[in-house]
Amino acid sequence: MRRHLPNIDITPIPVSFLSFLFILVLKNAILWPLSVASIMAVLVSSFQFQVGGEEGWVKPTGNQTEAYNHWATRHRFHIGDSVYFRYEEDSVLVVSSSDYENCRTSHPISKFDDGNTVFQFERSGLFYFISGQPGHCKSGQRLVIRVMHPSEEVEPPQAAPSPAAPNPNGGGGEDIWDNSNNWGPPALNSTDKLTVASYFMTFLGGVIVFLYWLM
Repeated sequence: MRRHLPNIDITPIPVSFLSFLFILVLKNAILWPLSVASIMAVLVSSFQFQVGGEEGWVKPTGNQTEAYNHWATRHRFHIGDSVYFRYEEDSVLVVSSSDYENCRTSHPISKFDDGNTVFQFERSGLFYFISGQPGHCKSGQRLVIRVMHPSEEVEPPQAAPSPAAPNPNGGGGEDIWDNSNNWGPPALNSTDKLTVASYFMTFLGGVIVFLYWLM
């Protein structure tokens, strides 16, 4: 005897519900990697150092002709970090090692005179800064910064070498820091003090808000 099965009415799942499930899965698949990435971004975030502290980028007084370089040796600079120069009626010149030693201001690599200069390090090596005001460089308003190579990250901290004392003619003696051949394009001037991590976190926040808006 043949038995008849009852008719089963199969209602199709609404497309809106399938879309909801897809968005839910997609949201979870994206949020976790983004959360991990945001944590990593904070851990490796760059730092900004203010040159001269509260006094800013000014001509040293007295016998403090190496005050800026002594300050630089107490810090570790990495690719992505930046230095902030605050000054009035002055300027910041990025120069070669030779121009640094001789306080030459005629052919700088870059010149900034807006009073609030942020210079970001895009490579490792040595960077040379001097004042563009006449006589200021020879009085000690100059700075050498050594940016660490990524391979140095696991090594013990090492202070950058102190520059040779300038002679009365403005020379700096033997050039022990000649790394000018490795110069790349100078960083752009900016008064925006946000770090790389803050830009990333802003982007991440926008993505999260967008995903929740889709829900």
